[in-house]
Amino acid sequence: MASYDILQGDIQDHVSVAVAALKDGFVIIAPLENSYALMADAFFHDAVRAMHVLRGDELGVAAQVLAYSLDTVKGISRAVSPQTQDLCKKFWTGLLSISLKPSSVLNWDLGDDKELDWFNVRVPKSKFVRALLKESGPLAIASASAAGEEPMLKIDRAKVKDWDVAVVFDNGALKAGPRSTIIEADALDMRLVREGAISFDEMAKVAPNISYI
Repeated sequence: MASYDILQGDIQDHVSVAVAALKDGFVIIAPLENSYALMADAFFHDAVRAMHVLRGDELGVAAQVLAYSLDTVKGISRAVSPQTQDLCKKFWTGLLSISLKPSSVLNWDLGDDKELDWFNVRVPKSKFVRALLKESGPLAIASASAAGEEPMLKIDRAKVKDWDVAVVFDNGALKAGPRSTIIEADALDMRLVREGAISFDEMAKVAPNISYI
């Protein structure tokens, strides 16, 4: 397993290493805004399954998806309503996570064997991951911490050798921060699932029809 300090060197060189690992079906670790995360090609079934095994997830748990842009999200979902798009334009990049209905033609399994008929997606602010998503396409992700543990804010070099991942991208110690806000949206309306970094009132100013689940 390789480890790279992304504070050093050219970011595009690091992105090329990450893309190569992902396209070969491996899992990597990279930094998001407030935690490190496991990442896999969302369309590589074995890689997504391996990511869940690494975390110790229960069967049926679906990975979250990261996308490069709203256009990408529109391409992998059945419908993104105008008000949902308004929220995306206002709060992406950032800590707004939206559960949407997936496109019926998607060849992926995020861990739920497509039984949930929802996927949760956001466009992150992390400079490195954004650059990666532009090259890789949508990624399935999960916290690098074991299921049920607190977010990983720093790479523990003593543990790195035991991680069954292809590459670790180290961005130093990350700052703790709020959880993402989660909403559920279909073609007709949207509902707040979890209030986090973005408040209900902030979203209601943009999307007046939002309600509590």
